[in-house]
Amino acid sequence: MNRPGIEPQGAPHGTGLPPAFEANLPARHKRSRLGRAVFQWSTLVGIVYLALLLYNISDQSFGYAAIGQRVDPASLAVDGVALEDLDQPALIEILQANISSGLLRQLERERPLSEYSRAEVYALVVDKVVREEVLQTWTLTDSLLHASEIRAQVAQEHPQADLRFRAWLTTDFLSVPQSSNPLVAGVRTAVLGSLWTIAITVLVAFPVGVGAAIYLEEYATQNRLNRLIQTNINNLAGVPSIIYGMLGLAIFVRALEPLTSGAVFGFTDPTTANGRTIFSAGLTLALLVLPLIIINGQEAIRAVPASLRQASYGVGATKWQTVWHHVLPGAMPGILTGTILAISRAIGETAPLVVVGAATYITFDPDSPFSKFTTLPIQIYQWTSRPQAEFHNLAAAAILALLGILLSLNALAILLRNRFRRAGGNS
Repeated sequence: MNRPGIEPQGAPHGTGLPPAFEANLPARHKRSRLGRAVFQWSTLVGIVYLALLLYNISDQSFGYAAIGQRVDPASLAVDGVALEDLDQPALIEILQANISSGLLRQLERERPLSEYSRAEVYALVVDKVVREEVLQTWTLTDSLLHASEIRAQVAQEHPQADLRFRAWLTTDFLSVPQSSNPLVAGVRTAVLGSLWTIAITVLVAFPVGVGAAIYLEEYATQNRLNRLIQTNINNLAGVPSIIYGMLGLAIFVRALEPLTSGAVFGFTDPTTANGRTIFSAGLTLALLVLPLIIINGQEAIRAVPASLRQASYGVGATKWQTVWHHVLPGAMPGILTGTILAISRAIGETAPLVVVGAATYITFDPDSPFSKFTTLPIQIYQWTSRPQAEFHNLAAAAILALLGILLSLNALAILLRNRFRRAGGNS
């Protein structure tokens, strides 16, 4: 104990700090300012890269397009009657004379042409015979900054073309299926395929993952088997997604084909005669995200205070009652955060779905878990691999649609997380 009025030995006058500590303060403050600057610049660089990415996608989703026609509608007039004024039989004759026999047979298989209304036949003639085509496209930046030069270029190179400012992302784009004509192509089939796949993924992976996390944290003892399981779960979180695709191909597509094709449930649709279905894709993605959900679930359960468990046991609650009524509600915000990350990864996966058998071109909508399918990432890949610039514009619009779906699903999960957090705070 120091005597009153006598300062500790070695302390500087009036500070109460050791000289060595006080001498080191400027260097520590300098390192702190340097670390803060590095973190701020890292955040700024990340924001800039994200802004450039969004700018590049948006720049290709809007802009001028020079639209031409494969066949001049005036050349299809009959006895001086314009194409838009012809009756149904005349339109059917034009359609039969100007499309391939294979396409004609395909249309007849769907429904005889005589049963089509006059408006439907006219739409077929416009789509299959007249057929508007994209001659050239320009980005949004060029369209805004060089509009006069673009008009002059179109007038010189494509005098018969119609120059339009086109938004490739529209409500029609989201509501029509894929097509070989970029002007009428859409992502409805791909959107439905993505939603079906993610729904199956969440329905399988979420309860299994949360259940595994509860067992490993609350029930499992520290023995060699459980330590081996934990190590494998941590390792599986870093396995490349293509490996999960090969696993899904071997198990769900081939070994469990009667189940994943729907044959055991009486589905006899010829388009679903094998295991390359939405069900197989959803189960494969569930395996992919399962380690993420388990690990995040364990961390969330581990963060629940031990005093909460002890208080529950103190009033006579059983182990399961404690877990169900106290531990799980307290951990649910963290569990949902992990689920958000898992969904974000699953919805953007392409490699495992390609291996499992996602179609790159499909025009009919999936109507069950046993349907053939495509997804938005597959659709985007298929469009970006084409050499025509207009398909790259479609791919950019599809990316914006994918981001919108992802943000919507994440917003729903965040709302649920915040609701559980408020409920836990009120309790």
